[in-house]
Amino acid sequence: MNKTFIIILILLAMGLIVYNVTLVDFENPFQGDSTIALIGIVASLCAIVLLLIFMASKKIDKKLKED
Repeated sequence: MNKTFIIILILLAMGLIVYNVTLVDFENPFQGDSTIALIGIVASLCAIVLLLIFMASKKIDKKLKED
């Protein structure tokens, strides 16, 4: 995967976070659809972390192959 595709995936995950934050009822965050929105927020954050780790590992791999 190239860097542009990974950045697009990160932006999509951020968009999902913003969308799910609008669905959370902050009065009762663990009731009904708010729970699903919170799960979506956590899943999107996990996806972002995994993509950042993948980008870092690609940079390390590239440096090792140069030597």
